[in-house]
Amino acid sequence: MIVEFSKMHGTLNDFVVIDDRRKAINVTMEMASKILDRRVGVGGDQLLIIRNSPEADFEMRIYNADGSEVEMCGNGIRCAALFAKRLGIVKHDRMTVKTLAGIKRPMIKGDTVEVDMGKPEFSGSLIPVNIKGEVMDYPLKVNRKMFTISCVSMGNPHCVIEVDDPDSFDVAKWGPVIERNKLFPNRINVEFIRVKDRKNIRMRVWERGSGETSACGTGACAAGVICAKKGLTEREVKVNLDGGDLDVRWSGEGPVYLTGPATFVFDGKIEIK
Repeated sequence: MIVEFSKMHGTLNDFVVIDDRRKAINVTMEMASKILDRRVGVGGDQLLIIRNSPEADFEMRIYNADGSEVEMCGNGIRCAALFAKRLGIVKHDRMTVKTLAGIKRPMIKGDTVEVDMGKPEFSGSLIPVNIKGEVMDYPLKVNRKMFTISCVSMGNPHCVIEVDDPDSFDVAKWGPVIERNKLFPNRINVEFIRVKDRKNIRMRVWERGSGETSACGTGACAAGVICAKKGLTEREVKVNLDGGDLDVRWSGEGPVYLTGPATFVFDGKIEIK
């Protein structure tokens, strides 16, 4: 089967986006990982499958580079919104998108997309983390190294860790072992951050199932929320990632708002077997 796709990125976090409103594609782990392979496939951090939904303007399903399916992606939903508008799936700039993390509400604003990401969840059992109550400044020993972690769910699980210098920190060494630590039953996304000042955070991210990526929208939200909750920053911050900046706003109650770019790269076709 020959399938059309679009290649897109949000702050260099790149995606293969496929319109499957006819539900013609049975996505398997092997298929997703092959499409996302940068040597034998199109290449990308995640695969986004767009389908019809009776509950929203459309549904977005998300697959990692290792083929695993995940609940939510902040950069991906911005790209999906632009993709849907470009194809005429929706005619308006404000839309609703069904995800495994619930209904999300992106709104196209010129060159950027703002997304109502929903409320953060701090309860360990709901993130999930194998700890009761909130997981704030919790000591975690990994291979004889101590980390202080704070965890939150933005529809998917996140572990935020302050480090002296994210740019020199060995993300490739520590990201995967923290991701798969027994404390996290569904694995976890890991954000290594430094608070630059009250309105700016530097962050590198290790994404569950995809490895280090240039940016992570839900991860930026997690970092912004944790820092605001701990009183380290204001409630509206700019998160600086390798791929660019994302703006995060949270009042301390209610939903988190994420704003950033979504960029179309090219259209293509791929044979799916």
